Amino acid sequence: MLRSIFGKKDKRTVEQLFAPLSGNIIELEHVPDPVFSQKLMGEGIAIEPAEGKLVAPIDGHVIQIFHTKHAIGLRSEIGIELLIHIGLETVGLNGNGFDVLVKEGQKIKAGDPLMTFDLKLIKEKAASTISPIIITNSDIVERIERQEVGSVIKGSTHIANIHTK
Repeated sequence: MLRSIFGKKDKRTVEQLFAPLSGNIIELEHVPDPVFSQKLMGEGIAIEPAEGKLVAPIDGHVIQIFHTKHAIGLRSEIGIELLIHIGLETVGLNGNGFDVLVKEGQKIKAGDPLMTFDLKLIKEKAASTISPIIITNSDIVERIERQEVGSVIKGSTHIANIHTK
């Protein structure tokens, strides 16, 4: 009995994923970049943002901030790793128009602000504003249950349940 009270670890195998951006859901297969549409980096989904604010889609930690500020890596409390890539071909902006609000190693909760970005600048200077959200360690994922949504609100719209093996 004491073992069942004190010896249990977090054995959750399902992570709820909330929209990190407000906008419209785009199936990954329809992203106009083969690296994402062919799922070369992993499974996921994309959002065409309606505003320049990114929030945490999960509880976890910031594990990477790209030096060009266009992408951020997160790890959930159960080990799912996400890459959120703002726009397509935005690496060429060299950080212009991006303001990162967190640091690597920082603990985050779903809905916490991560970054702001200049959506108008991205529309003018990059290939697209479509922003992929990729599970980079898809090998630990058993299945993804996507919610049937079109338009999403950052931090509050539940977009998927990710089941780990």
